[in-house]
Amino acid sequence: MKPLTPPPVTLLDKYVGPEVLPLYTARVRVTGGATGHARASGVARSDDGNLDLQLRLPPELGGDGGGTNPEQLFAAGYAACFHGAMSLLAARDGLSVAGSAVEVAVTFARDPMDGLFLLSADVRIHLPSLPKATAEELVRNTERLCPYTKMTLHGINSAATIATHS
Repeated sequence: MKPLTPPPVTLLDKYVGPEVLPLYTARVRVTGGATGHARASGVARSDDGNLDLQLRLPPELGGDGGGTNPEQLFAAGYAACFHGAMSLLAARDGLSVAGSAVEVAVTFARDPMDGLFLLSADVRIHLPSLPKATAEELVRNTERLCPYTKMTLHGINSAATIATHS
């Protein structure tokens, strides 16, 4: 088995070009499962087969639990992306982030503006090996780099379309 290695710091090199330059696209298909409702009994599978999850409605939303849910998946992605971006910046700057951790709490809530739903995220960063001022600067710089943070602050390009085939 090949040993795992972090991405190269050259990933931080700035891109200059007229259009978005795609680097990777994740594809996940979700179906409704036994109830026909993805949040209650869905299955999420990636096109490469590395993700294959049972989706379940948490007890707090009236479900039985027993599987993951979209909020947990979003929190995991956000935390992993933020930690990765932070680690790249730290490596570039010669900082040790030993023992670091990123916790993301994603809350599914009612929106008082329209009466429907919204998500909020609380991001907590643990950097025990760095002085407070250095940690704060690293986190601010990571917020400017992390695509999940940029998405939560500024939105994301998104369009829902009807597929012409399954």
